[in-house]
Amino acid sequence: MRIDILTLFPEMCQRVLSESVIGKARKNGCIEVRCHNIRDYTDSPHRRVDDYPYGGGQGMLMQADPIANCFDSVCAEIGSRPLFIYTSPRGEVFSQGIARELAALPNICILCGHYEGVDERLLESYIDRHISIGDYILTGGELAALVMTDAVARMLPGVLSETASFEDESHYSGLLEYPQYTRPAQWRGMNVPDVLLSGHEANIKKWRREKSLEMTARLRPDMMKNQ
Repeated sequence: MRIDILTLFPEMCQRVLSESVIGKARKNGCIEVRCHNIRDYTDSPHRRVDDYPYGGGQGMLMQADPIANCFDSVCAEIGSRPLFIYTSPRGEVFSQGIARELAALPNICILCGHYEGVDERLLESYIDRHISIGDYILTGGELAALVMTDAVARMLPGVLSETASFEDESHYSGLLEYPQYTRPAQWRGMNVPDVLLSGHEANIKKWRREKSLEMTARLRPDMMKNQ
């Protein structure tokens, strides 16, 4: 899979995506992530990509042309049109289900917004999907793009050591993950549940399912409607 990120701060994205599991997956060729500087696609001698909004108002808007030029360049490089996503507060809230949908695609492209937003004409004519990572405002779309990239990338073959590494995690199955413990078996007067020390696979699986249901009902009852 290939993910392209259109941003004013490519170095910021590159630093994060070059570390940990995703950085290793990129080096191993499990996923291709490219970060493009939108300023490289403006005709402005000062590399300007924003201007005042018509009708007045506070702040500046990102211009349509540099973004369109950058996306068109990505399309030409790939040889096809990737799904174009805008990290926007008006969008649907990102979820594990959306991450699964995106992970099934060969290419996606994410636009990181800045300033007071983007010229609406670009959004209407280029953007396929608006996605938000939550009901709050960030200074730019880079953090949202990084969150989506990480969530999508870790479900791709070869990124994690085992498929079960993500299939057992919170939200993948529609439930929160069961409690987990490591050594020592006793810590500050608290013991690891006996069932986990029993070696009985069926009982452990049953216990984990029960604890997932219990934890979800207690902490995220809104998720129980699909159970």
